[in-house]
Order: sequence, then structure tokens, then C-alpha cells
Amino acid sequence: MISTYWPRAKLPHAHYAHIVSSGVLALLGSGETGPGMTKVHRGLLTHLDEVRAVNLNTPFGFQENVPQMTEKLLTYFSTSLHLDMAALDLRSYESATPEQRQNFKDAVRRANYVFAGPGSPSYALRQWVPLNLTEDLTSVLAQGGVVCFSSAAAVTLGHYAPPVYEIYKSGTGLEWLAGLDLMAAVGLDCVVLPHYNNAEGRDYDTSRCYIGERRLRLLEEDLPPGVGVLGVDEHTAAIIDLAASTMTVRGKGEAHWRLAGRVTDFPNTSVVPLADLGAQARTLEPVAELAPPSSNVVDEGEINQLRDAQDRLVESLNAIRATARAAGLYAIADEIRDALSASGILVRDGAISANPQ
Repeated sequence: MISTYWPRAKLPHAHYAHIVSSGVLALLGSGETGPGMTKVHRGLLTHLDEVRAVNLNTPFGFQENVPQMTEKLLTYFSTSLHLDMAALDLRSYESATPEQRQNFKDAVRRANYVFAGPGSPSYALRQWVPLNLTEDLTSVLAQGGVVCFSSAAAVTLGHYAPPVYEIYKSGTGLEWLAGLDLMAAVGLDCVVLPHYNNAEGRDYDTSRCYIGERRLRLLEEDLPPGVGVLGVDEHTAAIIDLAASTMTVRGKGEAHWRLAGRVTDFPNTSVVPLADLGAQARTLEPVAELAPPSSNVVDEGEINQLRDAQDRLVESLNAIRATARAAGLYAIADEIRDALSASGILVRDGAISANPQ
């Protein structure tokens, strides 16, 4: 079953057909802040001359420890990679104002190293799909940037995505959710499954991103023809270079390509032409211009109104201060004087006037 219980907001595949692209899409199976992935991040950063890095907190935006999680990620990049990464905050699409949503999208497009990691895939999709984050990530790739998504965030990038926690923890029926489908930008029509070789269950199957092999096979039966599954083992990266049209495997484990009942495994250091996975050549472009910086324009009439209001305030405070002095309430009069002085109003005994500056 394929569920679309929230609206899809993504670009059609045909949009990606005209301009050269040179970005890198890195899919991490897990361990995004582990020692083994530091080499991967460092290698990705070599693609960039001047790094503008951002972290997206959306996948774990529902948790109570968002500040701590964010700090942990920023500290890792600062300590291990000497990289100052900006934290972009969009925890809830519905709670954010239109201005906050647009600022988030603009900040993503201005970046050239976009990272997102642990959390809930279904929660992230509920925020990112209506935001149409696909177009922003596509724009980053089109301009030669790096999109590095790990764990839960990586799940969102496929044509479809499994509601991992809902299946694993809540007993939800097997279904696919509509994903961001950023994989279309690299020519692949597929699902992305990190944690592919997970073994936390010990005596029960938690592989295939906690879904297990049996349930994955059932889910695959519901995929449209031609849609594959790209699995990435834990502490492993599948690095897709758009300019070279290759996928390189780095880390402790393997990457896996599943299609039409066949599974192909790619060990560490493999360099796989995307054409071998059935990819169609794609070229990208920035999908939209950045919104112009907002400017607050005040016309002459508004300026005059503000000046009149200030004059009335000055007159009122002048009267209050005079009354206080006449009553011998010098402490109150002095407090009014000090507050006005701090606001740029010149105050003299017996008079108050606006600072001409």
C-alpha cells in the first residue's frame, strides 16, 4: 500500500533535463558523528572551496532534547572537522510563519553543505513535503554543493519512504509514504534504506532499517515497476557524484541495490557507474531565485506620523516630570530623565526635547 496522507510537493522528473550539474549526494547508513564517518565528511568537504554548512534539525524536531541534539552535532563538526556549521531551525511546518518557512528555504539554498541526520522519517516528511524542500536541495546540488543526509533523514530522499517507527514500534500496517524523491535528481527511481544491516534485535530481524527482510519483501511487492531499493549499511556511506555519474561506497559495510527480486551488493571502495543501476542521465539547475532581502520601506506620511507620535509622547512625559518635580518626587523625575536619555531624548531641568540626531 502506498499512502499519500499528506500532499506531495515535488518537482516532476521532466524538470531535471537541461543544465549541467556537479554536486554530491551522500547517503550515510548511520554513525554520522562517529570516527569512521569523519573521513567521509572530510572527503566531501574537499569538493568545496568556501564552505557554507548548515544543519537541519527537523527530523528530531518533535523531541524534547532538540537543543542538546543540535549542540551535539554542531560540536562534532566543530571539533572533528573544524567546521562552523549554522543550525537551521524548522521543527514544525504548521507552527512556522510564512516568513520563517521562506527564510529556512533561502538559508538551505545559500548553503553548499547541507546536513541532516537522526530522528523520524515520517515526521520529517510531514514538515518538508509541504515546504517543498526538494527544490531547495536540488538547487544546492545544481550549484555544485553537497547534500549529506544520514539515518532518518536519508530515508526521506527516496521516491517512497517507509514509516519506520510506526511499523517497528507502533504496529502500523505495511505501507509506503511519498518521499522527497531527491533521488530523481541523480537519475534513480528508488527507496533509500539506511541501517540496512542493523542487528540490534539479536534474536529477531531489525535489518533493512528495522523493518526486517520479510517485511521489506512484502513492501517491495507494492512498489511500482522499476522502483528499486538502495540499502546502505551502518557506518557506511554511498556517495553519489553527479559530475562523474558514479556511486562510491565508503566505510565499514556495503551498499545494496534491490530491483525486481535481485539484490546486488557493493563492498567498501566500490565505484559503481550510476548507469549500472539503471540511472537515466540527469542535469540540474537552481530551481528558483532566492527571495530578495526584505526591506522595510516607510513613506513620508508614515514618517510624519511617527514624528507626531514622538512629539506627543515627549510633551506627556514633560508634564509628568514637571509634576513630579513640583511635588518633590525627585527620584521619579530622575528615573524619567534617565529612561528618556537612554532612548536618545535630551533632557534638561524643566524641559524635554527630542534629540535632533
